Amino acid sequence: MPVIRRLPETLVNRIAAGEVVERPASALKELVENAIDAGARAITVRLSAGGLDLVEVTDDGCGMTAEEMALALERHATSKLPESLVGEAGAIEQVTTLGFRGEALPSIGSVARLTLESRPHGSAGGWRRVVDHGALAEEGPAALPPGTRIRVENLFGRVPARRKFLRSARSEYAACLDVVRRLAMARPEIGFVLEHDGRRVLGAQGGETLARRVAGIVARELAEDGVVIEAVREFATLRGVAGLPTFNRGVADHQYLFVNGRPVKDRLLIGAVRGAYADMLARDRHAVLALFLEVPPEEVDVNVHPAKTEVRFRDPAFVRGFIVSGLRHALEGASQRSAQGPAGGAMANWQAEPIAPPPRSAPAPALGSLFAREYAAPRLGEAVPAWRGLQAAGGDAGLLPAGRAEIAAETEGGAPEAAAFPLGVARGQVAQTYIVAEAQDGLVIVDQHAAHERLVLERLRAAGGGATASQALLVPEVVDLEEPDCDRLEENAPKLAALGLMLERFGPDAMLVRAVPAPLAKGNVQALVRDLADDISRHGDALLLGERLDHVLATMACHGSVRAGRALSVAEMNALLREMERTPRSGQCNHGRPTWVKLAHGDIEKLFGRK
Repeated sequence: MPVIRRLPETLVNRIAAGEVVERPASALKELVENAIDAGARAITVRLSAGGLDLVEVTDDGCGMTAEEMALALERHATSKLPESLVGEAGAIEQVTTLGFRGEALPSIGSVARLTLESRPHGSAGGWRRVVDHGALAEEGPAALPPGTRIRVENLFGRVPARRKFLRSARSEYAACLDVVRRLAMARPEIGFVLEHDGRRVLGAQGGETLARRVAGIVARELAEDGVVIEAVREFATLRGVAGLPTFNRGVADHQYLFVNGRPVKDRLLIGAVRGAYADMLARDRHAVLALFLEVPPEEVDVNVHPAKTEVRFRDPAFVRGFIVSGLRHALEGASQRSAQGPAGGAMANWQAEPIAPPPRSAPAPALGSLFAREYAAPRLGEAVPAWRGLQAAGGDAGLLPAGRAEIAAETEGGAPEAAAFPLGVARGQVAQTYIVAEAQDGLVIVDQHAAHERLVLERLRAAGGGATASQALLVPEVVDLEEPDCDRLEENAPKLAALGLMLERFGPDAMLVRAVPAPLAKGNVQALVRDLADDISRHGDALLLGERLDHVLATMACHGSVRAGRALSVAEMNALLREMERTPRSGQCNHGRPTWVKLAHGDIEKLFGRK
């Protein structure tokens, strides 16, 4: 029979280190978080070979005495839990610091050569302690300013099985840079410097505003193409900067999420961001933003994973709803803005010299009505009326939205002033696709289909009044599920009913579907219910159904919108512009593309050499 024996402490530490220290970026994250918790106002990071050869963090925090340094290198020794809470059952729930486990330094020291130097404020000198792969190598006095300096060298040097799984120096450097960027964003009051192989790659001054820090680190365009978020609901606060939907990226790497100042990569938060931008971005595009959620410590569990990048909320449905509503409210405040300016390549194609006039073209076709076709009641896959509430007022006024017939009077009585409207007044149409309008500060070009698509979608939503019509099934359908899935669906039945899905329990392991949302009536009921059960299990709420309904409404709006290649009258063009000015999120279509761009007067003057 095998003999049970205790493992050596050095081996225990190396095994445990694998949970905390996966790569240089993991060690760097722990060291910078310790510096922040120490009250540092300036943090300097030095890397060599992407952190494979060297990771050094220097701070001006409170520092440590020689005795405290020795204790800090022991496992599960920490200063992050107040003495009054040590031993209490809810101590972990009251943690307000980034670190609290007391594992980082001993774990790093067990798989690398760790040099720890520190000097408390007011002390005559500092102390130095070196641990080489778990063994004390040397210690003695050290000369350094108040604060702490930690060097990590030869990471996994004596653990070849781990060393060979590290990536190239370039990849490890990218991961380290991402760590510093995220922590620097979370603490705009602290100055950060990052040097790699002797070259400064990041420098952030302390005392900056949150918006300025985020724009300086993520993308400077956010200063112009983003909105500041400030939202409060009950016990939660949401701050940050979110890019306009037209300012997006092909990958989600530019989404930075924080909970109580801690960088996290949480599926619930990522899903909330996706839901907030659901009808404003194409499926292969991703928003650019940095969100900072603050909740009481007892409302979130940060002790889910040793790396502390995952969290668990006590009320996930509340958190998701708060983020979605906060984001949408902020974006609606800038709903007419578009982050898309004239493309540089397109501007370069403008001719600087006169060109020969084109050959005489055939007479222009007669202007057609914006709504020559009459649409039946909207159903899935069918077109919908382009405008709701049309009113007859004679002439072209019958084509205008309800309450906007005055545009016709303006057209008859003379051209309105461009300064009177943010998007200006229509001056013509190009290729029967783009509306050209004159605004006070430049030339506005509007994609008529993209703009009208957004307007129709918002009208469809408003017509629903927040509820979704149900389509009763001729024969109720039974969906077999596991009992826990049935329990979750039954608990969420009232919420699903508000979205048009009528469910009831049908035995211990089945659900009976009596009605489905009208736009999804032709869909697969079995697949829908199973997907919803998985969605509730994963996120704690039925998020998928709302997103599917949004997608269907967006599709209906696309089919029911005025098409490119359709001639519009001046009154119709002006009606479209005025409706854009009053419609939420009209700066982008339902797929995230811009609905309009502006060529400023200064840009026009440059084209003709006037400026």
